[in-house]
Amino acid sequence: MTATTTAAARTLDGDARLPGAWPLGLHRGALEIRQFFRQRDQVVFTFAFPVVFLFLFASIFHDDVEGSGVTASQLYVPAMMASGIMSTSFQSLGISIAVERDEKVLRRLRGTPMPPAAYFLGKIWLVLFTGILETAILLAVGTTFYDVSLPSDAGRWLDFAWIFVLGLTGCALLGIAISSVPKSARSASSVVVLPFLVLQFISGVYISVDTIPGWMLDIGALFPLKWLCQGLRGVFLPDSAKALEQAGDWEFGRIALVLAAWCVGGLVLCLLTFRWKSRRDG
Repeated sequence: MTATTTAAARTLDGDARLPGAWPLGLHRGALEIRQFFRQRDQVVFTFAFPVVFLFLFASIFHDDVEGSGVTASQLYVPAMMASGIMSTSFQSLGISIAVERDEKVLRRLRGTPMPPAAYFLGKIWLVLFTGILETAILLAVGTTFYDVSLPSDAGRWLDFAWIFVLGLTGCALLGIAISSVPKSARSASSVVVLPFLVLQFISGVYISVDTIPGWMLDIGALFPLKWLCQGLRGVFLPDSAKALEQAGDWEFGRIALVLAAWCVGGLVLCLLTFRWKSRRDG
């Protein structure tokens, strides 16, 4: 990585001037994506996990949901899309950055002339690429097997765009922040996966929101996953399904405010907690 960064820093006239963070971030993003796809087991697990769970839950619970005009299978499609977005951002970054810190990759990168912003831009490109691919796969499965209809008007697609961008950004920043919690690479998976698993149960991913106790929904409402699920249901399900929501409405305005707040709050957490060295290195 150091050799690649040094090579990228050379200009055509031979000067050792370092390019800006943006072109280096693009270069690192391409490198991150290539490295990701070289790990075939990780690729298969990342993209297959939510699809397999969608098939399982949609096969077990597939009856019509009373008073909603949709089936339980259709409810799971946007929920699993939201879970997939958080998986490729929060879970992926939380674990991978913790491992890179423990293996002193971050420390070596910090010792190069590369701007720190380029490292994070590279991660953002990776998360954006995998998030779009994961969402496309789940949407293809939902429309093919579970009669989920694509939006017919531009307004709903616009809603989908900002929900996706804000949700992915907030979850990615939260993943970067939580990467500082594990003390070692060995504990990274446990530290990151446990809160993500709990959030999936109390945010309407595995269990319909109309059957979750109110106090659990109130806790889930403090985090972005619940609003990401609700927003995607509002995009891909008919308005009759509003009856299942806690407030009886999609609440797009509140979704925008909460996800935007998590983008700002996640950035603040990253600035306050991120470390280039592990705790053992001081």
